[in-house]
Amino acid sequence: MARRILAETSAGHPRGSWPAEEQAQAFRNQGIPATVVADIRTDRYLVVVPDGEAS
Repeated sequence: MARRILAETSAGHPRGSWPAEEQAQAFRNQGIPATVVADIRTDRYLVVVPDGEAS
């Protein structure tokens, strides 16, 4: 499934995934079905939506 990255934060952030979760919630509050995934290869948390969902 193709996904579009809306935001990203470092997995080494002192608050862990919380910054990405807060960003995803802000997108969801706008009606965008954002979720957070961990990208192990780049050591980042990514806020994503299915491709074609974000405008």
